[in-house]
Amino acid sequence: MEPFRRAAKDQGITLSLDLPGDLPDIRADVVRLGHVFGNLLSNAFRFTPPGGIVTVSARAEGEWVSFSVSDTGQGIPEQYLPRVFERFFRVPDQGPKAGAGLGLAIVKEIVEAHGGTVGVASREGEGTAFSFTVKRADLGPAQEGRQ
Repeated sequence: MEPFRRAAKDQGITLSLDLPGDLPDIRADVVRLGHVFGNLLSNAFRFTPPGGIVTVSARAEGEWVSFSVSDTGQGIPEQYLPRVFERFFRVPDQGPKAGAGLGLAIVKEIVEAHGGTVGVASREGEGTAFSFTVKRADLGPAQEGRQ
């Protein structure tokens, strides 16, 4: 997380972590999950102005751990939300901030390969929140579905 703290500081953005101390372990490839966070945080930093806030949060929810990366950036127009996870899709009129349109598609592929789901909520001028779920590691097959 340290490289992201430095990037936030360099850009004048506050990086806030809301991670409970008793968060359960998850069933995930740590390297691939690192790519998920890297893509989501890079986007959040790219579209959040100096003085803005990027928040990473996590919560245990039944047999899942739910993660969220939210920002106080420019937001995504509502009509584009259904397409943000498509390969090569880029929200129009983003100027030099626009990426190649692959990052969020990769996020979706990695999360779904882990059996989880991804989602997005956004309001123009207020910010965006990307969320995803990953299975808890502390529940054996016999316990899954009982919580």
